[in-house]
Amino acid sequence: MAFPRLHRRRFLKTSAALSSSLILSDPARAMSLTTSANDRINLGFIGIGMMGRSHLNAFLGQDDVQVVAVCDIEGIRRDNAHKQVESRYAERTKSGLYQGCTAYVDFRELLQREDIDAVVIATPDHMHVIPCMMAATAGKDVYCEKPLTHSIHEGRMLVDCVRKYETVFQTGSQQRSEFGGKFRVAAELVRNGRLGELKTVRVGVGAPPISCDLPAEDMPDNVNWDLWLGPAAYRPYSEILCPKGMHKHFPAFRKYQEFAGGGLADMGAHHFDIAQWALGMDESGPVKITPPAGGSTSGLKFTYANGVEMFHGGPSGCTFEGTEGTLYVDRGQIKSDPGTILETPLGNADQRVYFSDNHKRNWIECIRTRKRPICDVEVGHRSASICHLANISYRLGETLAWNPTTERFDSTEANALLFREPRDGWTYDMG
Repeated sequence: MAFPRLHRRRFLKTSAALSSSLILSDPARAMSLTTSANDRINLGFIGIGMMGRSHLNAFLGQDDVQVVAVCDIEGIRRDNAHKQVESRYAERTKSGLYQGCTAYVDFRELLQREDIDAVVIATPDHMHVIPCMMAATAGKDVYCEKPLTHSIHEGRMLVDCVRKYETVFQTGSQQRSEFGGKFRVAAELVRNGRLGELKTVRVGVGAPPISCDLPAEDMPDNVNWDLWLGPAAYRPYSEILCPKGMHKHFPAFRKYQEFAGGGLADMGAHHFDIAQWALGMDESGPVKITPPAGGSTSGLKFTYANGVEMFHGGPSGCTFEGTEGTLYVDRGQIKSDPGTILETPLGNADQRVYFSDNHKRNWIECIRTRKRPICDVEVGHRSASICHLANISYRLGETLAWNPTTERFDSTEANALLFREPRDGWTYDMG
């Protein structure tokens, strides 16, 4: 049975509600319902590099979704993903055969499919927003890798597009959901005043990006380089930017400002995200950005309207410092000084944050209920904006006043860096 786009969204929501009502009275029937063919959420994957493969493997293990399309501009990765999907689903059939996944070079062809409910986007940073906006316009829900954006203004355009089409959007800043809940605990302790009056936050992530100066290389026959570049200015192919085949490393496009935000934005999209969460700034941000003296690539300071200062630099992760103690959290540990900050449990009257212990499942469940996921598009935009603010201030070497409501600087030169016009043939105008 084929469902028009909006009708199918209603069907998935209705079936999810029915399944929930059956769980207590008839668990077996409820499980059958949630895994029936019509009730599965059909997924397409755009970008099958290191992160894309990880996402693909995880969703292939979920019974209530069906991967029906994969897309990559590099032929070996594309063919490998296609084979992986069909091999995994073949294992579940009595015949050991399965042919239900289509491979694409151009993501725009994938988005034309009316039977695809949602897409997972794991392209390079500069190619996040346009595919996301096209997906939302086509009626698809979206899971997109972090950092969500390449510029602040394109992020606001993405938020507006997602709201217009009522897209269920999850940003891949999974620290809010994963790692044993350490980051959630940290956010709740800070919000509930366990550190006393919060004074400073220190976020240990990498350096700002640099200009791309890579030499030209011969382009492989199985790479669509024009699609890889997308809205970025044309430059010759480099394997450093777009590795060949089934590479096992994270490509260095992250290092270059033409395509990403450097190490600062790469892990900053995780750790600044947690700082924003703990500060209750998911829909706002700092009001002043002060770069370090002497051209250093660490030590930049953000100042919030309430006086809290956040520094780029320090141990990996987030360190929160207040009048009553400190709290440190990273993926491997959470600790406090004094220890009683962590040892004393929160009470029933204490403030709690959004609970999720599985980032991907949170998105799938929200697709069915039409609720907003834990890392909704506004959250992803604001966390990425922190990284962009830092990079702009580092680049100009100037202290900048920032209005988080209007998303504008007090500087004409800085405002010119809020957006990059796309290359000919690409547009953010979705009509």
